[in-house]
Amino acid sequence: MKKDIDIPEVKNVHVAVVQEKHLEYKTIDWNAYIINNSDTDLETVLIVSQGKSETKITPPMRHTIAKLPARSYAKIEFLQEKVLELNNTFKVTFFEGNKMFDKTYVFRKNTINEKALQTLPLMQLRGVLVK
Repeated sequence: MKKDIDIPEVKNVHVAVVQEKHLEYKTIDWNAYIINNSDTDLETVLIVSQGKSETKITPPMRHTIAKLPARSYAKIEFLQEKVLELNNTFKVTFFEGNKMFDKTYVFRKNTINEKALQTLPLMQLRGVLVK
């Protein structure tokens, strides 16, 4: 039975954390984004994020994006500084056509930092990327 289930590989969909200036509060914030670097739209994108360590755990945060167009990105959430000390997991499920895709993206503790910034696909910003 299990062998009959087709789980397609997720390609060209990434999660990134970007350091941005918040104009209203005049702070520098870390924000998580989902990037659709494919040629097809993603539908019913469900994201569950959570931070964990050996001694701490954050409550799961749930997000829904009805449609993420091809070659676009969307903000998922703001990340507090204390959460960067944890392993941050983003479980992403979406439909592409009639197929369901699922992938878990993990930012290991303390890997979200200024030294790890790189150029991100589609975005005119630098951030930390998990493919």
